[in-house]
Amino acid sequence: MRALTVFLSTLALVTADAAPSGAASGRAASVPDVVYHRADFTSGTAEGTTEGTAEGTASDDGLLFGTAAGTVSHEDRTWEYARWTAPERRIGFPATELIASWTADLPQGSWMQVELRGRNAHGLTAWYSMGRWAYAEGDILRTSVPGQQDADAKVKVDTLVAATGRRLRAYQLRLTLYRRPGSPVTPRVRTAGVMASRVPRRASVPVSPTGGAWGVELPVPRRSQNVHRGHYPEWNGGGEAWCSPTSTTMVLGYWGRWPSEQETSWVTPSDPDPEVDHAARHTYDHAYKGTGNWVFNTAYAGRYGMHAFVTRLRSLTELERLIAAGIPVITSQSFTKKELPGAGYGTQGHLMVVVGFTEQGDVVANDPASSGNDAVRRVYPRAAFEKVWLRSSSSGGVAYVIHPPRHPLPATTPGLPPNW
Repeated sequence: MRALTVFLSTLALVTADAAPSGAASGRAASVPDVVYHRADFTSGTAEGTTEGTAEGTASDDGLLFGTAAGTVSHEDRTWEYARWTAPERRIGFPATELIASWTADLPQGSWMQVELRGRNAHGLTAWYSMGRWAYAEGDILRTSVPGQQDADAKVKVDTLVAATGRRLRAYQLRLTLYRRPGSPVTPRVRTAGVMASRVPRRASVPVSPTGGAWGVELPVPRRSQNVHRGHYPEWNGGGEAWCSPTSTTMVLGYWGRWPSEQETSWVTPSDPDPEVDHAARHTYDHAYKGTGNWVFNTAYAGRYGMHAFVTRLRSLTELERLIAAGIPVITSQSFTKKELPGAGYGTQGHLMVVVGFTEQGDVVANDPASSGNDAVRRVYPRAAFEKVWLRSSSSGGVAYVIHPPRHPLPATTPGLPPNW
């Protein structure tokens, strides 16, 4: 479960009658402004970082720790660091939110911090930490950084939210790699990017037309979060708390990239799907005290060589472009029990995997909030699903996109800023 605090803390949950499944509707009064920018490591300011490929890693280039730019103390240890700061990037519209996501190779004894700052009508903001990330345990606590709020913005877990009247026109991304002094390890950022968005206030959403994937269903493995209820309370105890890592696990399984038996050897032998426990353990945010940090889940997918990022999609039509290209999509939504026929439950925040569409255009989802793996496949009416996913009192269309580097993304929607 991921509570949608960014929206639900400021907006009341407003419902409206959904149009019939697959029905046509009038034009939307407004759609989200959204753009996704990939980081270009050939530009910007390097302080000890280099470009290239670390020995023993995949062939695609990245941002590597070259030489130490200095040392810092963190969690009672000394770390040397190298840092890269991106050039200022214009957004193209006044954004209310920024989300940074990344993938990286971080050996034992290394970690990274991701930071953002924005520019509004008053000038540049301060730098905000968007997460301290490590794969390994024992070096630092993997965590978001609470308590960051000033006149310009605040950080809500994984999202930088602009203050009222301080919308962001541009931003900068900063990545800092850390390792133990004198260590031979080479931490590397493989990909990074920032999604900027402005979601209009809307209680309902028009039904979108076909995007070319009606009748397509991808063979994504099915995993239930509920068969893990009570497992490993130190990582939030399974059940409804594990929807995000369960969804991430399903997508990794589709690509044949989930953890090996050796990696999951610590899991209780009676556990039905140890790969889910593994994902929960390695996406757990020690400040948020849960596994629902969006960008920690895409960063975890990067552990298995995937390209992965968080963005917003504007419609199911856009999502169909990804399905037609063979790429399942993880979506975040909130709804009452009556609002999503076939779900049988309500939630303030939940992740599931869209794996395809029926011949009539309804959504086929692997919903981890099911009694068991056999019950995970669900069909949800197109209009109802689109509303509870895209409206402003939900996530506003948040999605995880996870794919192997050699499996290309489709073209984005013509005439609109690219959102993947």
